[in-house]
Amino acid sequence: MPNKDGHRRFGSIRKRESGRYQARYLGPDGLMRSAPQTFERKSEAERFLALVEAQMMRGEWLDPERGNIRLQDYAERWITQRPNLRPRTVLLYRWTLTKHITPHLGRVPLVRLDTPTVREWRAKLLAAGVSVSMAAKAYRLLRAVLMTAVKEDELIRVNPCRIPGADQEKAAERPVLTVKQVFALAERVPDRFRALVLLSTFACLRWGEVVALQRQDIDARAKTVRIRQQYLELRGVGLVLGPPKSRAGRRIVSLPTAVLPAVLHHLREYVDESPEALLFTGASGKPIWRGNFNPLTRWSTAVADIGVPGLHFHDLRHTGNTLASRTGASLRDLMARMGHDSPRAALIYQHASAEADQAIAAAVDKAIRKHGKPKL
Repeated sequence: MPNKDGHRRFGSIRKRESGRYQARYLGPDGLMRSAPQTFERKSEAERFLALVEAQMMRGEWLDPERGNIRLQDYAERWITQRPNLRPRTVLLYRWTLTKHITPHLGRVPLVRLDTPTVREWRAKLLAAGVSVSMAAKAYRLLRAVLMTAVKEDELIRVNPCRIPGADQEKAAERPVLTVKQVFALAERVPDRFRALVLLSTFACLRWGEVVALQRQDIDARAKTVRIRQQYLELRGVGLVLGPPKSRAGRRIVSLPTAVLPAVLHHLREYVDESPEALLFTGASGKPIWRGNFNPLTRWSTAVADIGVPGLHFHDLRHTGNTLASRTGASLRDLMARMGHDSPRAALIYQHASAEADQAIAAAVDKAIRKHGKPKL
């Protein structure tokens, strides 16, 4: 229908019985569509049609009907269709989705989500006592889901997760032990777990990595430990042996010389001769779980004795990472030693220098010996 200037007008506008204006237009697929809302003024309906027409001319128009899928349904499908997610990550994502996202936003269609809605959702989480760290994890998951809806599936035009700082975790600073405290802790746990404390710290190992180590992963002559697998504890499944956390997690780490006697002692006293024998087990020979680690090692008493009550096992790796970073090693070499991954870290790990890693171990060894020969 031509407008008053004689040009054909895009779409049509009619006044409804309510007095509000309804805008309709023909999509590129030949189907007639209505605006998702009515307008109080005719000029508002005209602006809507002008925007839609411009989007079509630029090839940017999205079918609004496709964005009517509920967030809950889309997010569930998003998790299912991520082929590279580790089983534990899938469980974590599903738990976060069910606990913190879908109760508030699950029934909202993607096309109806906007930044104020997301901001209000985050504010409700924090007001309900959810930690800043957990809220940040939930926000990052929601943002990743909606980014796929924007860039890959083209269901919505923009990602509504645009709140500055909402993705940042302000976790409490974790303690860093001194070298003396590390050896004091190793002395206070049962003998069969002393090497576990020292390896976890000075080789910068994650929990799942250290409890999955086998005899064949220790090279006493080269003074190295090889990380090639980890144990995952999956709810409802049990203990599962799998690859490291990321590609960079597969690595060979040089050991400080001062730690080697404790490792060799452990191999003699507690590890079967089979190359596949686990390095660390309970007295029964079974793998160590997070749940039985505290009673097996008398951890709470040991960390209290060295003056750091509340110390987490992961703080040993944090301590080792900190000691390594103080040696002046480059970021590339540190990331390779720690098994960190990022958009750049995969390539960095591929070319990490074994010689540079040995230099890190030697520097840490020097720091250890400054405190006198360790009692092992």
